[in-house]
Amino acid sequence: MAEPGFSAAAAAVLLLRLLLGFFTASSVHADTLLSAPLNVTIRELEVNSAVVTWEILEGDPVIGFAITQQKKDVRMLRFIQEVNTTTRSCVLWDLDEDTDYIVHVQSISMSGSSPPSEPVLFRTPKESEKLASKSPDEVTMEEVGQTAQLRAGELIIIVVVLIMWAGVIALFCRQYDIIKDNEPNNNKDKAKNSSECSTPEHPQGGLLRSNV
Repeated sequence: MAEPGFSAAAAAVLLLRLLLGFFTASSVHADTLLSAPLNVTIRELEVNSAVVTWEILEGDPVIGFAITQQKKDVRMLRFIQEVNTTTRSCVLWDLDEDTDYIVHVQSISMSGSSPPSEPVLFRTPKESEKLASKSPDEVTMEEVGQTAQLRAGELIIIVVVLIMWAGVIALFCRQYDIIKDNEPNNNKDKAKNSSECSTPEHPQGGLLRSNV
């Protein structure tokens, strides 16, 4: 009769241990489960890019994020993942203009990933609409860089032209000096040739005349 009593007690202890293990595992799992990112927002929307931002619950052991980007009504996905970071934003690049996109964000911890956030739908503007909405006084850094490059090119062209003109003027002055230096010698040669071609005088002081 001792054995049945002993077996029942052992079974009760075993059952208690199993229950404690189950509740402990459930508690650990609940502690490590991440919450989905909150307040997912699209900012700085451009024709070919956008910035997605989000928030997380305080205390979540987040070490990174994962973003899925998808064109509406298209199955192909773009997956962006980054770890060892505390950033709460990401740039979406190489987008098509006038196109609908759907974005989900997930948090990443050492134990896994959170559920995806609520989907965010946004549409990129057209190039013409973006240009029309830009004020005349608004100047982007890209436009400033292009203007600086144009000015640098213009300055280079001006410098090259000035150097060429300086060379032409120097060559002209040199040729002028050479011509001026040779001018006295040319005058002497002309005078000499003129004297040799004059009519010779008669030895006795009279001009030679031919007899008719």
